[in-house]
This record gives sequence, structure tokens and C-alpha cells, in this order.
Amino acid sequence: MKINSLNTRPNSEEGKHKKQIIPFKELLDVLNERELPEFVIQSINKEVDHINRKDYSDKQLYSLLRTSQGHILKVVKKETGIVPKNHYRNLWLALGMSVFGIPLGVAFGAALGNMGLLGIGLPIGMAIGIAVGVQKDKKAQAEGKQLNLEIK
Repeated sequence: MKINSLNTRPNSEEGKHKKQIIPFKELLDVLNERELPEFVIQSINKEVDHINRKDYSDKQLYSLLRTSQGHILKVVKKETGIVPKNHYRNLWLALGMSVFGIPLGVAFGAALGNMGLLGIGLPIGMAIGIAVGVQKDKKAQAEGKQLNLEIK
């Protein structure tokens, strides 16, 4: 089974939604090259058909494309483990700041008696998170579970 394509709309090269149409089409093209389970393709086609069904305003279409893209990526990751480029780096950047950075900042602040140093732990946690995320991205790429596409 093949993934449905997004219908072109008049004035698709104008307006705010064009910033989202191009990456959405690229995502569908990249996923079409992959061997995906039938139920994942059906879920993707359901999202595409929902977008193709009727005419939306620019703002509605932009919002719908963003939510549909997120839903498609979530289903693909959950069911197949396939993620876009730098997925884990972006995820672990935030996790590193919150899980490692804040406790380190509190420890520095308490040890030196100056809680103004709380912020010094955030860049340290960010660096740790990026390092962990990059390693996980390399592992996903080595296993062939990474899309040749970066989602911004």
C-alpha cells in the first residue's frame, strides 16, 4: 500500500501555510520510501485524507498540517521506532537541562553559599543532554531507524 499525497491547492506558494506544506510533503515522500506496516500507512492516509477533504483557511491549514505532522511522527515512532534526524538530540537537550542542570546548579549554589549560581548548572546539563541525544541519534542511524529528514 502506498501513502496518499497531499493535494495541491490554489495559491499554495503564498501565505503562512506554505512554510508547513513543503516539510509535510517531504515527510510523506521520505515515509513512502520506507517499508512501513499496513496499519501505520492507514493511519498516515487517514491524516492526509482529512487535510485533503475540504478547503481550509491559511491559519486553519497551517495548524492542521502541524498537528497532523506531529501525529504522523508519533505513530511512526511508536510503531516502528523510526525517528527524524536530531530527534533525540532535541529531546535530550531539554531533559539534560531539567534532569541534570537544575540539580547541579542547586548543588553548586548550596556548596558555595550563593544561590545565584543556580543558573550555572543549566549549560552543564544542556551539554550532557546534547551528548546523550547525539549518541542515541547515532545509534538510531546505525540501526537504520532514522529518516533522512530533520523536523524543525
